[in-house]
Amino acid sequence: MRVALIHDWLTGMRGGEKVLEGLCELYPAADLFTLLHVRGSVSSTIESHRITTSFVQHLPLARTKYRSYLPLFPLAIQQFRLDSYDLVISSSHCAAKAVLTSGQTRHISYCHSPMRYAWDQFEMYFGPARVGAAASRWFYRPVMARMARWDAATAERVDRFVANSAHVAGRIGRYYNRVATIVYPPVDTAFYHPADISPAGHFLMVSALVPYKRIELAIDACTRTGASLRIVGDGPDRERLERMAGPTVAFLGRLNDEGIRDEYRQAAAVILPGEEDFGIVPVEAQACGRPVVALGRGGALETVVDGVTGVLFDHPTADVLAAALDRAARTRFDPATIRAHAERFSRPRHLAQMQTLIDETVAAPAGTRW
Repeated sequence: MRVALIHDWLTGMRGGEKVLEGLCELYPAADLFTLLHVRGSVSSTIESHRITTSFVQHLPLARTKYRSYLPLFPLAIQQFRLDSYDLVISSSHCAAKAVLTSGQTRHISYCHSPMRYAWDQFEMYFGPARVGAAASRWFYRPVMARMARWDAATAERVDRFVANSAHVAGRIGRYYNRVATIVYPPVDTAFYHPADISPAGHFLMVSALVPYKRIELAIDACTRTGASLRIVGDGPDRERLERMAGPTVAFLGRLNDEGIRDEYRQAAAVILPGEEDFGIVPVEAQACGRPVVALGRGGALETVVDGVTGVLFDHPTADVLAAALDRAARTRFDPATIRAHAERFSRPRHLAQMQTLIDETVAAPAGTRW
């Protein structure tokens, strides 16, 4: 069976790339297609595959400004020719699920989210505060409206949707009018585990520095209260966030997995101030026995147990987050209980569920839709 994997872009190892890494392990001989590949930015497991990129790879400043070419992604993704493959698995939060296949090819799409730029996070990326009032209204809004229509229409190219959470499955139902099977993403609970050390008094964020992560809320809350905050990660918002940060906030940039694990173990709690589709970071932190302070929306409702493995807060404001941080600091959490909860999302469980789902899909009669 000839298998092709397709992923939006390869520019770093975040949650979506860890799902892709698992697929690469299940199908080590599969060909891999992507809009853009920054060499060395993803794991050796992914980069061991034959990788084919689109014309976006060769556009000016594409390595760092690839989102600026978003209106070109439909053309780029549809130029891949996958007619010769028996099975295509897309790992998609933007355009990958719209790839063209033959009528005989089975297409399974692991959907991390319907295209967030076009549906419910327009203001975060293309609102007046980001790109200016005129550009937002007269250029980006009509462009993203067309992208939303295209995103919905191309859902019919998928034979079976897999969602990374019940939250995303609901969005797939609303925007694509399709049912999705839920398979939680893989968390390496063998690697992320507690250590025999006492945590320090600071809070931690591990995140891409992009708008929808709402990192400014954590910075504001910690700056107001004088709490120490360490931020691991990089991204286009870094300069803006550094300008607003007080003296108790430290930006650590990108760290390797061992460095991130050390940061989890030493933190009083890990902060998740934005609404996540699933959110692997909170589960990695819990696998290390550390509690999470998270906005009580989206995937956090499926991964954090209020008062047991962390604290959920209701409103995305600095004042409410500050109160949640205070509550977390006063609560005695049991690291063993937190760790046991995280093991529900282990990597072996994810791979076994994905293999069963794929086998079931391939074995179904031709033309079967879920």
